[in-house]
This record gives sequence, C-alpha cells and structure tokens, in this order.
Amino acid sequence: MAVLPLLLVLMQSLIQYPQPAGDGLDEATHRRMKERQELLGHEMARLLQELEEQEQGWGAVLSGALQQWPFWVLAGVLLLLGLWFTCRRRSGEASNNDVHEGEERVHRQKEYTDVNVEEQGDMNVAANTKEDRKEGKQGNVSACKKEDRDGGKRESGNVEDREKTREIGYEQGMLLMDHREWPVEALERGCSVIAELMESLTRVFVDSVSNSFYAVPQEAIGVGSAFEGWSPRDWDGVYRVLVPLNPPPGHAFHLERNSAEQVAARTFSVCVELVCTCEKEQVEEKPFCFLHHSREELRQKQKRSLLETLCTSPYLDVEKTSRWFCHLVRSSWLQVPQWHSWYVVFQPCSRSCRLELSKGRESLTVEMLFGVRRGDSDIFVVSQTTKASITASTAWAETYAVAEAKFFRHIARQLPCESLHLKCLQLFTCILRGTGFSSSTWKTVVMHVLTIVPLSRWHRRAFARRLWDIMAYLDRCLQLTHLRHFVLGNERLPVEISLPPAMRGVVPPNLFEHLARESAAHREARQAYGRLQFRLGVLLSSH
Repeated sequence: MAVLPLLLVLMQSLIQYPQPAGDGLDEATHRRMKERQELLGHEMARLLQELEEQEQGWGAVLSGALQQWPFWVLAGVLLLLGLWFTCRRRSGEASNNDVHEGEERVHRQKEYTDVNVEEQGDMNVAANTKEDRKEGKQGNVSACKKEDRDGGKRESGNVEDREKTREIGYEQGMLLMDHREWPVEALERGCSVIAELMESLTRVFVDSVSNSFYAVPQEAIGVGSAFEGWSPRDWDGVYRVLVPLNPPPGHAFHLERNSAEQVAARTFSVCVELVCTCEKEQVEEKPFCFLHHSREELRQKQKRSLLETLCTSPYLDVEKTSRWFCHLVRSSWLQVPQWHSWYVVFQPCSRSCRLELSKGRESLTVEMLFGVRRGDSDIFVVSQTTKASITASTAWAETYAVAEAKFFRHIARQLPCESLHLKCLQLFTCILRGTGFSSSTWKTVVMHVLTIVPLSRWHRRAFARRLWDIMAYLDRCLQLTHLRHFVLGNERLPVEISLPPAMRGVVPPNLFEHLARESAAHREARQAYGRLQFRLGVLLSSH
C-alpha cells in the first residue's frame, strides 16, 4: 500500500515538470509529446480515482465493524471467561495432585507399623524384628530366582521401596523429636516443688489431728497429666494431688455404691461407722470408746466423733470435709519451710483445696483432692466431680488416676527411651484441634498400645513407627466402634497395680458406645480420623 502512492507521486512530478524540448525538434515530435502528455494525464486521473475508491472501501469496512461493537465486547468477555476457567481447572488439578501425593505419602508411612489388627478386634504385634525382616528378605530373594527376570526385578524393587520408606520414616521421626520443644523439664520442676510442699504439709497434718477424731490425711499422691509427664493442649496448668483420708480411731469407712451411674462413671457414698475400742490397748490412758462411753463423759472430755463434725447423717460430706481441710492447710502453712520463700493465695472451691503459689516470676497452682481408698487397691473415691454433674454433697466419684499414674511410672522405668511414649501422647494432643477426639481418649489408646508393642521397640529411632501404631489402633477401634476401658477388666495390667477383686473380672466398658448408637457421630469420627491422619503425615514429612 505504501509503494503505490510513491509511484503516483513520481509520475505526477514527471507530468507537472516535463523536460523542455529542444528547439531542433520538428512539428511531428511536438505533437507526439503532447498526445503522450494527455495520455499520461488521463492515466493519472484513473489511478487516483481507484485509490480513492479503495480508501472508501476500507473505511466502510471499519465503520461497519465499529457499528457492531456490542458483538465484539461480548466476544472479548467470553474469551476472558474461557481463559479464567482454564487456569482454574489447571490449578485444581495441581491441588488434587498435591492431595493425592500427601495421601500416598501417608499410605507409604503407614506401611511400617508393628500393630497387626485382627478381625476379632484384638490387637497383636506383627513380627517386625530385625531377624524377621532379614528372613523375609532372604525368602523374597529365593522366590525371585524361581520367577522370571521381569517379575524378579519388580519384587526386588518393591522390597527396596519398602526399605527406603522405612529409612525415610526413621529419619523424619528423629528430626521431629530433635526439633520440637517438649515441656518435660518444666513439668518436672513443678512436680518436684509440689511434692516437697505436700511432704512438709503431711508431717504437720499428722501432728494436728493426732489428738482429735477427724479424718487422718496420708501421704499425697500426684495424679493427672502433669505428674505423668505430659500436658494436653487444653491443660489448665493445675498440679493435682490426691490426699488419702483414713478413718480416725474408733471409726470405720464403708463404701456404698450409688446404683444410678454407669460402670465407667460410678459414684459412692462413704458410710462412717463407730467401732468399739474398749479392747484396744492404750499405754497411758484408759481406752476411749464412742460406743460404750456415756454422752455425759463425751461432753466432759470434749470428744466429738467424725459423725458429728464432717458427716451428713452417717455419710462423709464432701463439702464439710473440704472446708475442714482448707482450714487445716491454712493453720499449717506457717509451720512448713516453704512459707519463707513462697507467697500463697487460697482460692475458693467447694470440693477441694486449691491454692496458688508465687515466687518472683514463678507461679504454680495446686489442687488438693481428698479421697478414700477402696480396700488395699489403687482405686479411690475422690471429692472431684466427674463429667456428669454431682449435686449430692455425700457423693464421691470413683477414679482410676492413681492406677494410671502407677502404670506410667512402671513404663518409664522399662523403656529404652523413657519419655518416648509421653512424646507420642504430647504430639497427638497438639494436633487434635477440630477433630473431636479428647485428650483422655488418646491417653487410653496410647496406654493400650504400650501393652501391645514390646517395650524394647520404644526407642528414639522408632518414633515415627510408634506414632503410626497408635493411629492403626485407633483406626480399628473406630471401625469396630469399640474402645475398651484401660483399667477395668484389663488382664494386661502390671502386677504392681492393685485392683479390687471384683474389678479384674468385670467386662471392660466401651468408651465408644456413643459412636455405636449414633451413626452421624461415628461418621464424623471417621472423617476426623482422616484429617488427623493427613496432619500427621504432613507433620512428619515437613521435618
């Protein structure tokens, strides 16, 4: 298009500025030149007209296109939408690929667990010792030699992949242990301070009640997660101790079960009975008996039985006992060595004695529960309420906290890595948010796995493996909607944990009974397990 106007301009310059003819040209030559000039003029006019027509044609096309602008706008919008949907689909495919890769990673890591779940719902330990793995490898090699070459290579590759997955899992577990902060040292410090304080208070208690007929406090027992060596995510920071109460001379405690409660949440009433002490030998004074001395003698000697001080009818009253015990602690505080260095604030509580200790920037909260032992066992009835609200002041809840604390101490003495089980428990409680599983559920699961997997396998290198063992046990429990109570009816408890004879033969309560009754709750629990499984896989893979 640019060449044609240039030729026209050159031609026009030749026409408008013709070369002058020489004087020597004849008439015929002048005539031919004039005819040629006219011919060129006509040709020039024709070319200019064609050029104007072409320009008018392109203008018409452009004008028509502009008149159809709504069509072109719509076409542009559709084009942009198409590009946006294409980009989003590719992004979704990439996200799905990431999820599938994460699930495959979780599946690969789950392959090396030591918990083998049978159809009957019981959990056994798979033979995964070094010797078993070596024999398995040798058997695979022998089988590969008998097969064809391609099959042998494929089998060998599978074995190598499994071994590589194990090694990766070992490394990830050890890195997670090394790079994560564990609250063990802080808990040990707090437990040590509380234990020393309670030891001092107990010595003062014995002297204070020796000449009275109140309940006799015994050596305190640390209970709860803090004294077990771990702390759940929702821990309230309170160190709890249980102070066993023995009956004073001339009295006896008898437990009467309240039949309305379920087996896993039972309450008892502590019936107080007077016992004859006439035949009891006393060194310096005449034997004193509430049954055989007259009321006049009792009034003169200012002797009041436990029935008159801390009981409602014949039953030991929790609230009266709590008020008396708090008064006992207040009056004993100035007699313990700790009062010089710790500032104490008593907090009101109707069923326990709670106090806050502070020294500079350090502060500790201790809650003293009191309870009555069931015979010579490690099972107590305590003043602390259960999940179901207790309204009666004479109701004492049954607790297995002392037996569980003894179990954790027993395990810690035998493990190669004494705190590995606590780190497993601590890790799970940190990733439980939004799953619906409680810390007590995970504690029960971990304790069951500790009785299944040999303690020799709870070492540092097997940290990731033990985590997947715990997940495998929970998975099977959810499939069966059955999680057994750890203490009641458990035949695998260490012999050093003492239970009442009736408890050893009882059928263990099902802690997942609500999942068996409600299908919606069971479905939610399964979905929560899937989220937890994915979180664990991502957590291990990130280290």
